[in-house]
Amino acid sequence: MSPASLCLVLHAHLPFVRHPEHERFLEESWLYEAVIESYLPLLQILDGWRRDQVTARITLTLTPTLCSMLRDPLLQARCGRHLDRLIDLADREIHRTTFLKSWQQVAVFYYERLFGQRELWTACGGDLISQFRAARQRGQIEIITSAATHALLPLYAAHPPSVRAQLLTARDDYRDCFGALPTGVWLPECAWSERFEPLLREAGLEWFITDTHGLRDAQPQPQFSHFAPLLTPGGLVAFGRDDESARQVWSRDEGYPGDFRYRDFYRDIGFDLDLSYLEPYLASPGLRGFTGIKYHRITGTTPEKELYDRAAALTAADEHARHFLDARLELARRLATVLPLPPVFVCPYDAELFGHWWYEGPEFLDRLARQAQAFRGELELSTPGAFLKGRPPLQVGTPADSSWGEEGYWKVWLNEKNHSIYPPLREAGVAMSALVGRYRGAGALTFRVLKQAARELLLAQASDWPFILRMGTSPEYARRRVTDHLDQFHRLRRELEAGNVDEAKLAGLEERDNLFPDIHPEYWNTPA
Repeated sequence: MSPASLCLVLHAHLPFVRHPEHERFLEESWLYEAVIESYLPLLQILDGWRRDQVTARITLTLTPTLCSMLRDPLLQARCGRHLDRLIDLADREIHRTTFLKSWQQVAVFYYERLFGQRELWTACGGDLISQFRAARQRGQIEIITSAATHALLPLYAAHPPSVRAQLLTARDDYRDCFGALPTGVWLPECAWSERFEPLLREAGLEWFITDTHGLRDAQPQPQFSHFAPLLTPGGLVAFGRDDESARQVWSRDEGYPGDFRYRDFYRDIGFDLDLSYLEPYLASPGLRGFTGIKYHRITGTTPEKELYDRAAALTAADEHARHFLDARLELARRLATVLPLPPVFVCPYDAELFGHWWYEGPEFLDRLARQAQAFRGELELSTPGAFLKGRPPLQVGTPADSSWGEEGYWKVWLNEKNHSIYPPLREAGVAMSALVGRYRGAGALTFRVLKQAARELLLAQASDWPFILRMGTSPEYARRRVTDHLDQFHRLRRELEAGNVDEAKLAGLEERDNLFPDIHPEYWNTPA
């Protein structure tokens, strides 16, 4: 009998943040932190699996906006300089803590870790996409796509061309990055609606992931719950998230990352040390922020924190990996008595959880894969795409509209704090379709305007902006991004309609918002 499949899905996504007009810009640090704390450690783990012949496979979403930033020479150069600054800071910390030997051991650890990441960064010339592409070609990872700018698609479903453009642009970007067409898609926020079926099929996509209740509440109700994929009437395949594995990692109370032995995320020298000492290393001059150098472990629920013990943290990661594996094995053995085929456990998480938020998360993944080698006859780390090649879906039905957000719907992205952004966004989508219809087959300058208008519209639609507005982390920046992109869209539209295009301003926008260089405005046409 075939083993059960454990499908770890890491969703790597960041909004497109690129500000060439500033030498250092605070929000650009979101990318640098993710690269240094999550993406480089993941590549190091994959390299270790290849070296040691660990046969585990995982699934990785690399969203189009993230790919655009990772491939951008300006951001690559800035990220490299940021990494160099952190190495210098860690070196200074080694000297600062000379008479605090326990602290100095932690500083030395950071220096050595960052130096190793710099070696990998230098070896690939800062081109992480090429490294992930190579891992895909080796069969270590299955890379899937998402919507072009991670728009919450159900909120644009009333205008199908807006959804169509998000999906087809993402497909094209994937092909440009990885030399192949995607088969799987991470619907942003796992937000599914059956209205997407024809658009997903047009993009050549074959499978997607819903939250657990998306499958459990499907019609008709699936016999095997979320432990087997569901074939939709339109021929797509839906995988449901395994809710127990989600709780073990995500839960505030039960999740592994809350173990007191792990490194504390919030206690950072960027807030503890003198500002003049930190100034050269901060993401934005004069503004305190995270440096990534943190000396304390979680310790407990009080503000008092004890010193980080790396060995104890790695012991915790090893224990949690075994606990996670044992739980899946036990469930697989129980399900073997009732299911006609081995189950699939789909475990999706934000990739940035592993390393950035949960510092020892990459080590947890590494230990999980290595421990699973002993149970390959019962359980294998695989991917949804690989699962489908050998095991056709057993269930047929229509998944329920759902997401993995608060209360299982899209409340996080549509509420009293952000609802006002959607009417102008929807109006702009309709206006884009009208422009494309009116100026089809126009000259080179008009085509440039249509392409840039499309970029500005896509950037305004990103789900990150309403999320930030709801959470209140950088609300002024998020609202400005929506407003600015819509303003630029409408300025371009007016200039086109007036026959008076400001080519200098157009060139400036093309340089600043430079993602999707070969974007196709005709995707905003109503599909045939």
